[in-house]
Amino acid sequence: MSAATHGTTPRTAPRHRVVITGLGVVTSIGTGVDAFAEGLRAGRSGAQPISAFDTTGFAHANACEITDFDPGQWLRDTPAEELGRAAQFAVAGSRMAVADAGLTEDDVRARRTLVSVGTTDGESRDLDHLTALQVAGGPDRLDATVARRVWPGRLSAGIVRELGLEDVETVTVPTACAAGNYAVGSGYDAISSGDVEMALCGGADALCRKTFTGFYRLGTIAPDVCRPFDTGRQGILTGEGAGILLMESLPSALARGARIYAEVLGYGLSCDASHPVAPDRDSIARCITAAHRNAGIQAHEVDFISAHGTGTRANDVTEVGAIRQVFGDRMPRTVSIKSMIGHTMGAASALAAAACSLALREGFIPPTINHRTTDPECAVDCVPNQAVEARLRVVQNNGLAFGGNNAVLMLGHWDQDTAHPLPARPLDGGVNRPRAATERS
Repeated sequence: MSAATHGTTPRTAPRHRVVITGLGVVTSIGTGVDAFAEGLRAGRSGAQPISAFDTTGFAHANACEITDFDPGQWLRDTPAEELGRAAQFAVAGSRMAVADAGLTEDDVRARRTLVSVGTTDGESRDLDHLTALQVAGGPDRLDATVARRVWPGRLSAGIVRELGLEDVETVTVPTACAAGNYAVGSGYDAISSGDVEMALCGGADALCRKTFTGFYRLGTIAPDVCRPFDTGRQGILTGEGAGILLMESLPSALARGARIYAEVLGYGLSCDASHPVAPDRDSIARCITAAHRNAGIQAHEVDFISAHGTGTRANDVTEVGAIRQVFGDRMPRTVSIKSMIGHTMGAASALAAAACSLALREGFIPPTINHRTTDPECAVDCVPNQAVEARLRVVQNNGLAFGGNNAVLMLGHWDQDTAHPLPARPLDGGVNRPRAATERS
């Protein structure tokens, strides 16, 4: 199916610039921003044998599972049994992001707010449980408590309930493995247009039998670890967790003296719908170009790319081909944090956005671990095995999903000393911005 790329004309009214001031992360290499940053710098691996469900009969069954998460540490107003594991992750991430931003829950309640959470599986782990009950006990067997919490809208509604938000719009975004970037993009639009004052956006998913088995049957589960861009790569490891970004307008952040991790420069979307699972190189390239146009930057200004980087044979080749199509021979360093935290599905691009924000703020590029030899068809500098220090100005975060749902997010460094973004954007100086450039089929 052919598709054309379209941009929109900048609004005549000034649009607010949008910055990230709080991060909340739940991952297999660390929960909380400090532990996550340390894990990224160290190139820590979350890979281990699955304990979440019985893996008898599978030839291999590693994943990046979180084994030290205590929902009671984060749930104060909702009994833990009323929320599924993914919603618990989302609530935890939101509480962390609010605190990390130097805000109280009362501060957030006082603002018009958007809560937007992306997901692939919703609460499929609970659906696994309900299915097992019916297989064992018959079609009438039901766990009512679990059944009540499978609605995926609870990933965002649970945050609203826990934080006691009232003047709020609540969205759950189901665009699979690109959903985190979609959610962050919706927050960018809502704040920049003045529709809301603050946004809690990101993604969450929990390890489940359904997704592991599906990828296993496709032959895309790695037997040991995930090796993006490597000649010996054999597939993904499924993972779990949540990444929630607290976003607000630049004037709001400056007025309260907030620490700014990064500025959201813009994003691009595409939906080519050319194949249920196979990525389309040209569509990804158009999505990247749309994101650059929306952000007001040129390709040569991008300092590194956080790739979707799943570690499958086809996806890595296709994604690198799309990057080369846009950047030519001057390709920036291109890394995949999935080598560390696995493929966290709907949380993947949100956690990568958090990693990019930390990289911009702290001046480093996280590594692609488990790397031995770069595949000539994936000829990128993937920052193998060890993080590198770098002064970063613009970072690109790719999120690619089944069905051709792609979202590319652009983030920029904020220089607190000069109170100006780096670099200055040539299109409109960051004031009158277009909405996201979008490719539609």
